[in-house]
Amino acid sequence: MPGELNLSSLKPAQPRKDRKRIGRGLGSGKGRYSGRGIKGQKSRAGSHAMRAGFEGGQMPLYMRTAKLRGNTSADAMPIGPFRTYTQPVNLRDLEARFEPGEEVTPESLKAKGLIRSIRKDVKLLGNGELTKKLAITVHGASATAREKVESAGGTLTLLREPKVRKPKNMKRRPENRASKNGAQNAPDAGNQPEGDQPERKPKGKG
Repeated sequence: MPGELNLSSLKPAQPRKDRKRIGRGLGSGKGRYSGRGIKGQKSRAGSHAMRAGFEGGQMPLYMRTAKLRGNTSADAMPIGPFRTYTQPVNLRDLEARFEPGEEVTPESLKAKGLIRSIRKDVKLLGNGELTKKLAITVHGASATAREKVESAGGTLTLLREPKVRKPKNMKRRPENRASKNGAQNAPDAGNQPEGDQPERKPKGKG
């Protein structure tokens, strides 16, 4: 049968393409320099294993373009390599999804579909009203959210204590400069008043 499959009728699904045979003499068409030209970086072995964006040693494009200015700390918004992400949950969501007396934890929030992952921090925000007494345990909370939870009779426990930030540039503040200058201009207690100081004789020959 013409459509029968056997060892004599086996062939690849796509025809094979023979590789380019280089360095086989001038008559082959790919002899002498083997299609690489004369000298230069691309005529060397391993020359095609260059990283993306490499431009032969000149200043590459991604370094010539302007960069986004600003701090690269945790406070940099909306970007920064040290920026952390918290999952926000509002009080109105707790009012709609939880019953009075229930415990609110990252696990229960995940079960009710209010957050996506329990591996990221959860922060409670104060949008909406809360009339139910709930025992809430989250990683962080705003001052408004804490006030509304406590006014409703509930409790709020933080899994991560907030960091106390030190004020920056204390020496540059006007009040600190004024106090420092006042301390320098104040007379010393050990110095005598001007009236009690002995008279100094002028130096000179005579």
